[in-house]
Amino acid sequence: MAVLLLLYVIAEVAAVWTVASFIGFLPTIGLLIAGAFVGSWLARREGGKAMRAFSATARSGKSPHEEITDGMLVGVGGMLILLPGFVSDVLGLLFLIPPTRKVVRRSWLRRAQKRAPAGGAAYGGGPFGPGMRSQVIVVDSEVVADGEDTGDTSRERDRSGDDRDDGPPRIIEG
Repeated sequence: MAVLLLLYVIAEVAAVWTVASFIGFLPTIGLLIAGAFVGSWLARREGGKAMRAFSATARSGKSPHEEITDGMLVGVGGMLILLPGFVSDVLGLLFLIPPTRKVVRRSWLRRAQKRAPAGGAAYGGGPFGPGMRSQVIVVDSEVVADGEDTGDTSRERDRSGDDRDDGPPRIIEG
């Protein structure tokens, strides 16, 4: 990770140096400042569009995963635009402009789908595989496995003073 950061800094310095050698120091500074203003305006506009699209999709009852990813990419693009340098500005613009953002979103979602565990919760299985019990419910500091019938035996027995042992405990108090 440190190597990538060092390479990024070297690329930014080289880009600024190259542009400054062609157009001069003050125009380069002006170009960096103008890029930050244009980028922040574009990030605000695209962020608003992404929020409206998310709201509309959520209201319609559909899954807003594409809109959430768009909002995230707009946020990352806006942050990259605000970093000083031409390399970060170009990367930020790739995240902010809708056609390139669509390509980045598709590849991002494809990569996330490949990394998702097989038989995930969306497909009827949990993190332990299909058919395995994976959800735990915590109620009043008591952990109850999902679907277990606990009734009210343990708590009522404790309150009634009846200390009979009917077998293994069905509730684990934490």
